[in-house]
Amino acid sequence: MPWRWSAEPLDRQTMASCLPRAMECCSSGSRSRSDPAVARSGRVPWFTLRNMDRRDFLRIASLTSGSFALPALLASSVEQHAAGATPGEFSPDELPHLFHTPVARYRPMVRWWWNGDRITQQELLRELDVLKSAGIGGVEINPIRFPAQADPMHIEALTWMSEPWIKALDAVLAGAKDRGMVCDMIVGSGWPFGGEFLTREDQTQMMTIGTREFTGPQRVTIAAADLLADVHPQLVSAYSDPQKQLVRACVVPYELSSAEQAVDIPVRAEDSAVTFDVAEGRQVLYFLVKMTGYMAVINGAPGASGPVLNHYSGEAVARYLDRISDALTTKLGPLSPRLRAFFTDSIELEGANWCDDMLQEFARRRGYDLAPYLPFVLFKVGAMGNAVATPYGAQFSAALQQQIEQVRYDFETTKRELFNERFVATFVAWCHRLGVQSRMQAYGMECDPISAGMMVDIPECETWIHTEAIEAFGNGDYTTGRSYSMINKFVSSAAHLAGKRLISCEEMTNTDDPFHTTLERIKIASDQSILSGVTQPVLHGFNYSPPQVPFPGWVRYGTYFSEHNTWWPYFNLWTTYSARLSSVLQACEMQADIAILPPQADVASKFGFQRDPFPRIAYPDYLFKLWEVVHQNGSGCDYLSEEIIRKATVREGRLHFGSRAYKAVLLPKVQSLHPETVQQLCALVESGGTLIFLDTLPEQSDGLRDHESSSTVVHQLIASVRTRHPERTPLLPVRQTDMVGWYRELQQRYALTPDVRLSAPVDYISQVHYREGKRDVFFFCHYGPQDRHTFEASFGEVGGAASLWNPETGERTALARGIGGALTISLGPSESRLIVFEPVGEEMKPFRALGTHAHDLDVPVMTLTGPWKVRLQHVDGSDRTLDLATLIDFNQRPDLRAFAGTLTYSCPFATSGDLPQVLSLGRVHSVSKVRLNGHLLGVRWYGEHRYPLAGAAQPGRNEISIEITTTLGSYMKTLPDNPTAKAWTADTPDYPLGLTEVPVLLGGAAQA
Repeated sequence: MPWRWSAEPLDRQTMASCLPRAMECCSSGSRSRSDPAVARSGRVPWFTLRNMDRRDFLRIASLTSGSFALPALLASSVEQHAAGATPGEFSPDELPHLFHTPVARYRPMVRWWWNGDRITQQELLRELDVLKSAGIGGVEINPIRFPAQADPMHIEALTWMSEPWIKALDAVLAGAKDRGMVCDMIVGSGWPFGGEFLTREDQTQMMTIGTREFTGPQRVTIAAADLLADVHPQLVSAYSDPQKQLVRACVVPYELSSAEQAVDIPVRAEDSAVTFDVAEGRQVLYFLVKMTGYMAVINGAPGASGPVLNHYSGEAVARYLDRISDALTTKLGPLSPRLRAFFTDSIELEGANWCDDMLQEFARRRGYDLAPYLPFVLFKVGAMGNAVATPYGAQFSAALQQQIEQVRYDFETTKRELFNERFVATFVAWCHRLGVQSRMQAYGMECDPISAGMMVDIPECETWIHTEAIEAFGNGDYTTGRSYSMINKFVSSAAHLAGKRLISCEEMTNTDDPFHTTLERIKIASDQSILSGVTQPVLHGFNYSPPQVPFPGWVRYGTYFSEHNTWWPYFNLWTTYSARLSSVLQACEMQADIAILPPQADVASKFGFQRDPFPRIAYPDYLFKLWEVVHQNGSGCDYLSEEIIRKATVREGRLHFGSRAYKAVLLPKVQSLHPETVQQLCALVESGGTLIFLDTLPEQSDGLRDHESSSTVVHQLIASVRTRHPERTPLLPVRQTDMVGWYRELQQRYALTPDVRLSAPVDYISQVHYREGKRDVFFFCHYGPQDRHTFEASFGEVGGAASLWNPETGERTALARGIGGALTISLGPSESRLIVFEPVGEEMKPFRALGTHAHDLDVPVMTLTGPWKVRLQHVDGSDRTLDLATLIDFNQRPDLRAFAGTLTYSCPFATSGDLPQVLSLGRVHSVSKVRLNGHLLGVRWYGEHRYPLAGAAQPGRNEISIEITTTLGSYMKTLPDNPTAKAWTADTPDYPLGLTEVPVLLGGAAQA
């Protein structure tokens, strides 16, 4: 857990003496624009504590452990509605107008990779025009290393923050303003923050361990250089010139029952060797090595590559940020309003865990010395900071193992506190001082997504496309079938708690198969993001690539959002769909009355905080599925932290925090809780709320200090409230083989009435509920490979007239509510519905659904079997025709599998009797466009490709023309001499190429 709260508010003098830079970046009621003075902590000798009176020590420790002014940050976050609307701002007519014609700030943005900074002003402005014409509303300027497989074409690379580079930036800021587009910019280049210019003092630090085993008795001498060489974490992005320092060594028995059994070995910097005696039996040498400047910026461009910054040093962070702002404002003047926000990308620090005053800060906050436990608390570090799985070191007794886990919790908590105070708060304050907003992916091992997400103006998460295949959720792990990452719901929960409505998402990140991606796959990923709480996508991404670069251009990453993509002419169909949804969702507040409290203290204690959004361990393994089944059963939920619960108020059976009010809290396998958290949860039950324990009951407190007495309090409080209110404090097992059905039973048994009750909930259809004034907004979507699903949706206490808002067209049509106000909803694959309830006002035309199923129609079905004449218009410029007796998947013919572009299938057919009403193409892996007798019937880019014939069919002879725009994937796989194609398509699967299902003509009339 990242915070421990003090009982009394701190006065300014105490805060100034205890807190690092930027702790008052925001204040209640208004954001401070001042730059707080740096309060740099003094250093303390290794493994000793500052000589102070015990009473003073404990007072300071308790103050600093709870001194961060999070309530002030919350007040500021609620006050400033980042690029969105405040409650009650919209009149009944304004939101429909905004929905119909969304402005730029609601449109998708792109991460704009300035590949190697090989940029020119002319090309930058041309690409802004390309993006704007495609429906993009803004850009995130993102200088990044030049792709290894790309040809630079003799185009000069500009150095980040050089005068020519700043001139190019100035042209973009002016160009975006002229075009009405939003501009954000990443801090630095690549990720995390860093640069060649960093001094050793400001470079990232990691305290790590090595171990060796010996059998005694014997006397051992080891070269210090050999011990340093033993510690070599397998990093993804290692810096070429790290500094290593041997700082401690000790010998312990292999079977270890107490940290006090450690025998310290004198270690001095000037010694070339370490000599020590090994006692009889099996013994283990632990040695601590401090690594400085060990990690390089991942994919940094010239001028901002090199070693990574120490994010735990407020002074280092401030120096780094001020270097950027000084360079920019000197040349450009004020950055606002041309620049909306500075952006911080992934916090992937590959194990960073240290700063010069870590021991002192730990003691001040936790009240005891970390040093004796440190060798046993640390894990050996592997790639991306993950703990290595190979066994090593001593075997701990059960009692020592428990004690080590308690200390590890305290260490993990201290790190996250320092990270928030010294990095996040400093970054936010710096942005505000410049008059711009802070946007950040505020999560990872070092960063708590709830507290940090509440601090930044625009919290961001990430949604990936790992495969072009649309997969079922099933009973597998929490990633299967999901595009949203596990962190999305945490980030959106933090935003909801802070009153923020603009929740951005790095969307469509695709490092697996970017050239097979369809607009349908993009829609599914985007719809899933919306379910997780996202209100604006930032697409990943758009590559700066001049026209003279050979196909497919410079590609740093995918998805392949490019004017050279086959489906680019249709891309604005999705961008407009997305913009209309964002315009509504940012105007509303997401509704939730169920809370989930994850076992964060247990995770920190047992495993250390994980590398979100790619945790090595999910604990419990269903944790990230739990919110899904709440929504699939018609409710809404947020993740909470213990700190939020302790700061909440309880009244009338609800846990209130800001505008949020929760009637039930789910505790998935939570074993450790702070007593104050338990007290608040018990108060919720006493007030009439529900507390549901999943798989286990909390049995102990967190941390080392007063652990036994605090654990007794936890146990007694839980036992007492369960005795008094057994009906509202159940302990339930989780049925992971059918979590949707399991939660539905739980929901009914404990009277957790949902906002909308679905007659047949399934795991491939979900919903999210928003509210704005007197409007209730529900978004439903189908995101699985399964067929159409029809169900009754009963909206309970939601009143008003129901209407369907179509984000593809901007049209609004009336829906007829049935008995009890229910609606019948039918969703085919990849389909979605935006349903709005509002007081009766303007009259709308009634919604009429297209009859699309053979079994729904009264007249026979006609199949179009061919023969077909096919025109092949290839992206390489070639154009030819082909006769096909029957339809085939082009992948099955060697002479056709290299196709990418537009296929036009033509076929005559004759009708007699009743005219057909609907054409069905089945599932199409691409975009289709149909003409019948010269009449354009429309375009389909997802789901069931069905077209109403709308009078275009005629008696007798008819001529149909079906255009299929394919993806680039199959073609790219046939280009072995193209380095970019080869790099991105190796081992990618095939997907249907062309029109592969026989088209069907359906009879009957359009149905309501």
